[in-house]
Amino acid sequence: MTPSETRAIVSLSLLAAFVDGEKHERERAEIKRIAEGLSQADGVNLPTLYQDVLMKRVSLASVAGELKSTESKQLAYEMAVCVCDADGTQSDAERMFLADVRSSLGLDASAAQFSQQAEEIAAAVPAPAAGTATTVAPVAAAAPSPDSAELDKSILNASILNGALELLPETLSTMAIIPLQMKLVYRIGKAYGYELDSGHVKDFLATVGVGLTSQYLEQAGRKLLGGLLGKMGGGLLRGLGNQAVSSGMSFASTYALGHVAKRYYAGGRTLSAQMLKETFSGVVQEGKSLQTQYLPAIQEKARTLDAGKVLSLVRGA
Repeated sequence: MTPSETRAIVSLSLLAAFVDGEKHERERAEIKRIAEGLSQADGVNLPTLYQDVLMKRVSLASVAGELKSTESKQLAYEMAVCVCDADGTQSDAERMFLADVRSSLGLDASAAQFSQQAEEIAAAVPAPAAGTATTVAPVAAAAPSPDSAELDKSILNASILNGALELLPETLSTMAIIPLQMKLVYRIGKAYGYELDSGHVKDFLATVGVGLTSQYLEQAGRKLLGGLLGKMGGGLLRGLGNQAVSSGMSFASTYALGHVAKRYYAGGRTLSAQMLKETFSGVVQEGKSLQTQYLPAIQEKARTLDAGKVLSLVRGA
């Protein structure tokens, strides 16, 4: 892809991130941090793009005009879909925006099918009961004391899986990481006697510093700006040096979320927000140091995966 196409894809992703107007200020700050952290890569100045989107200096029409190839149009649309679905199923505003994107890019029915697949992934997490607010309910019967070693093993396996998903070229694979992380936190909470819903799990992730939209943009940005997505339909693994960095972040963030959730729910949810954030930051560094050790396992896991297995992974996790 040309630099102008890369900029257009990132711009469209940012437009998608803010289309529903409901982003919490904390999430906006995270998106800005991601933009600054990925700046000046491959000639793409993300902070400038971020400001252009917020100040409405770019439009869907202007972005669409920069996308020339069929591959870049398809990739731009897929990333926009995943951004809209990163924090849950699409709002009415997001559905209308994506319909306009399909029309502006001249995409066929397969694009709508991709959106439906992404919606299924976004919906495959524990949902709040109808008419209820974010809840944390004790499980009806007292849960037996969980096997700590088994929980550690499940956290490691989830971390390896999410690192492997980052090695796949398909955008749906990257999107699956967030619901898999949410389901990991849900299972850990339940092991310690708490029945969680998606609202609480989202709040937990946000408290430790993991915004859903911003995390997807960070994951996708590393892959896109590192040239990892490349041309659609390419081989399974490419550029392992760069991909190791991207997959290492997903491994580390999943590892940290699992272990911080374990400490939090094992301790009766007594850790303060500041303590959660500081603990998460420290365990992320631990996860980064472990990623090199487990990189062969991550790569081997990636060889067993394909796009067709992503949805079944999310449903069955």
